[in-house]
Amino acid sequence: MKIVVLDGHTLNPGDLSWDALQGLGGCEIYERSASREVVPRLKEAEAAFTNKVVIGRGAMKELPNLRYIGVTATGFNIVDVQAAKELGITVTNVPAYGTDSVAQATFALLLELTNHAGHHAETVRAGKWSRCPDFCYSDFPLIELAGLNLGIIGYGRIGQQVGKIARAFGMRIITTQTWSEPPNKEAQVVDLGTLLRQSDVISLHCPLTPETKGLINKERLAVMKATAFLLNTSRGPLIVEDDLAEALHAGRIAGAGLDVLSVEPPVEKNPLFAAPHCFITPHQAWATRAARQRLMSVAVENLRMFQKGTPQNVVNG
Repeated sequence: MKIVVLDGHTLNPGDLSWDALQGLGGCEIYERSASREVVPRLKEAEAAFTNKVVIGRGAMKELPNLRYIGVTATGFNIVDVQAAKELGITVTNVPAYGTDSVAQATFALLLELTNHAGHHAETVRAGKWSRCPDFCYSDFPLIELAGLNLGIIGYGRIGQQVGKIARAFGMRIITTQTWSEPPNKEAQVVDLGTLLRQSDVISLHCPLTPETKGLINKERLAVMKATAFLLNTSRGPLIVEDDLAEALHAGRIAGAGLDVLSVEPPVEKNPLFAAPHCFITPHQAWATRAARQRLMSVAVENLRMFQKGTPQNVVNG
């Protein structure tokens, strides 16, 4: 079987091994692929792997040998799964590999908003502590998490792990949904309006769908507490960025911690870059080595199972 990896750098920048995948067939690994390179590089391929490179209907029609597409991520909107089904191409994804890493990154953002550790470390390095007339100082109010309400929108695997960590900090959990059986007694289930009004911190962990696109907009930001923080380690388009930037400039909410934006890489004039009290990381919450190793292992196993005739994690079955 000829296997082609279209954009291997994100998954494996050099600290993992491709040996297990290479053991399943002849393997060509490209660090990155432009859209114009998809068809030429997959021309003879029976199996393709992609993380963010789009494989659409038009490309698939030009690839008669292609029988399998492995998405090295959980989200699979980069592949036209309906076209793949019609053309007899199996598409798989990798669910749940990054739960712990994304939950950890969520709190990294929150703790920067509440404790400003990075900022204060830089001021110490710049000599401010040495010049301080007192034994300590803080440039911002320091906020204790215990007793605060954390509103989690999207209470799936990651949302529940975030809730678990939050409870260790002494926070109370509010959510708009729960799938736990028996009913989860550790989270109060409310409607979205109540969650927005009552939460001291709101964390987004829901998928991007037509219903959730622009979920956080001017009207919903207006009902949040002026002291509230907004976190997003899910999908950038859940937030209307112009509205969030305006709310931050006006002080209608206290701050935001984001790992995702609506366009990635972002345009240089993204309105959030100049917004106060807004911390943005480059879509890296998922990318610890441990999470990427799990992702690699499951992606390889997905192809192995397909070769055996018992495919797993199929998204277009």
